[in-house]
Amino acid sequence: MSSHDSALPSTTLHADAARVLAAWAAPDPGQGALRDAYLEHLATYADAMSRTRQEGHLTASAVVVDPAEGRVLLTLHPKVGLWLQTGGHCEDGDGALAEAALREAVEESGIAGLRLLPEPVRLDRHDVRCGGPDQWSVHFDVQYAAIAPPGSVAAISDESLDLRWFPIDALPDPTDDSVRRLVADAAKLTG
Repeated sequence: MSSHDSALPSTTLHADAARVLAAWAAPDPGQGALRDAYLEHLATYADAMSRTRQEGHLTASAVVVDPAEGRVLLTLHPKVGLWLQTGGHCEDGDGALAEAALREAVEESGIAGLRLLPEPVRLDRHDVRCGGPDQWSVHFDVQYAAIAPPGSVAAISDESLDLRWFPIDALPDPTDDSVRRLVADAAKLTG
């Protein structure tokens, strides 16, 4: 997850997030309720995209999938100690949620030529330490899937403890149910 400081992300990014989420066909009622909560958050806060919004802010992530090899790339996150998809905070230069997700995937995977599926795959809202050791915030994460070119070789970034390919049906521990659901749904869309 990107640790770059940024100014308030642009209103264009805010408008894109509202548009993407309003148009997104949630796969089930739980995801629909989350989408509605995200849209309410966006309507309530002009700075809903900014990491400085302690009540919560939208983030963008992407699980990197290599369908030809039946594998998924996960990063061992240094703060939470779990194997997760690539992703992080939206930055001032991001004009769209999809751009933020793709930027994070390329930065954290080292893989050029990733192709993002056009629609989000899932949403996940979770509490995280964000800002300082005792500062908690909510991440309203918009999760995408990125397709890796055949034969892609990943390169670990300074934002990860480890970075590895895993078989889609054999995810590592420790991870969480959110990642398992994201990988399963992304595999259906990319397989």
